[in-house]
Order: sequence, then C-alpha cells, then structure tokens
Amino acid sequence: MDAGRPSVPQPDPAGPDAPSAHSRRTRRVAVVFWTAIAATVLVTVFSGGRNEGSRGVGAPHAPPAAASSAPATAEPDGPDARPGGKHLPRSRPVRLRIPKISVDAPFTDLAIGAGGRLEPPPAHDTNLVGWYAKGASPGETGTSIIAGHVDTATSAAVFANLYQLAKGDRFEVRRADGRKAVFEVDETQTYDKDSFPSERVYEDTPGAQVRLITCAGDYDRQVRDYTANLVVFAHLV
Repeated sequence: MDAGRPSVPQPDPAGPDAPSAHSRRTRRVAVVFWTAIAATVLVTVFSGGRNEGSRGVGAPHAPPAAASSAPATAEPDGPDARPGGKHLPRSRPVRLRIPKISVDAPFTDLAIGAGGRLEPPPAHDTNLVGWYAKGASPGETGTSIIAGHVDTATSAAVFANLYQLAKGDRFEVRRADGRKAVFEVDETQTYDKDSFPSERVYEDTPGAQVRLITCAGDYDRQVRDYTANLVVFAHLV
C-alpha cells in the first residue's frame, strides 16, 4: 500500500468559516481509523500471536520533506492548544528517542491492511516503531499515532518499558526535514481491550499531539493476545 505524502491542502471554496480541507482530511482519516479498530478492539493492531513471532505490538500508527530551518510558531501549546498553536509542517518521522527508557529506534510506515485493520510493525525487529502514515506526522497539527511491540516470543522489544513514562517526561522525534519534534507526556493510561476508548485515543486534535501505544496487562496464551493496551498521551513543546 502506497503511504505517500498527502497532497497539499487547497483553499476551501466553502468560505472562511467552513472546516479547512486539512481538517476534513484528518477527520476522514480518524473516522476510517476508528472504524477499522473499534469492532476488533485492537486485537490485530496491538497484538500478535506466537506463531507470528510476536506477543505484543507496541503500536496500533511519505517521501522525506525538504530540509528547512524555519522555526516553529511560538504560540502557546499543550493538550488543549487551539489551531495556530505550536506545530510543524508535515514530514516523515525518522527516529524516536526516549532517553528515560533508553529507546532509540527507527520508524516504519503502518497502513490499513486488506482486512480493514491497521498492520503492526514487523515482529522480527525488536528495535522498530511504526507510525500511521495516513494520519498526522509527529509535530504536525492533529493526532499522530506511534506504535511498537512490548515483546516478542523470544525477547523484550522497543516499548518494553513504556509504562515507566510519567507526566512531564519528554521524548523526541527526529524528522526527515531535519527538525526535531520534542513532546511532553500529559498522562499514561492502561485500557482493557474490551473497553478501549478509541474515540479519545484517536480523535483529531487542534494541537500537535502524539499517542505512543503498546500492549499491556496479562498475556492470554489461549488467544495469544494481551488483555490491555498502554497509551501515552503527549503534546508538542
């Protein structure tokens, strides 16, 4: 599936008070994403069977942009930031660094598969994270989804210690345009898969936000799946 960079939004002929083309695009993406996940409660997105060499997916988520030295806007930011707050232009993420838990991992694109579900990162690579390439890129206005495995059938994986992150911790995403997007954790939540709040986790946001997602809870050997998902909510600083 081609995960190329979306076309540049054009002015909206409906007028200045109508939702922007970018907003409609991201909302359509969010609707597709929620629909793809809600019925299956993320079973395929954030888990994997031992027969596939994976026990837990740590993530449900364009050609490199030209390098730019233009600074991000300096308006107030945070989980309740309004349009026009701090954000960066769209650019493919290259590397995720979380110093507190010693994460330094490259990215791969994630897409909705033929079954209508988000494909997890490859199970054989324990130091790899994925991002939902049809959604917002890290630092761009909206909600960016980053996912990774918590472990495999044989060893711990990239998000094994994601549970250690707490409010105020920071991490960064290196981007293809040469910029560094720094995020601050707002909260960390664990949700049972049978009551996963898809709308809250994946909703389109007016500020630049990120969700880090992996599996959590107990491992059910019968269904080869974890019972919960861990979600880290963070915003661009």
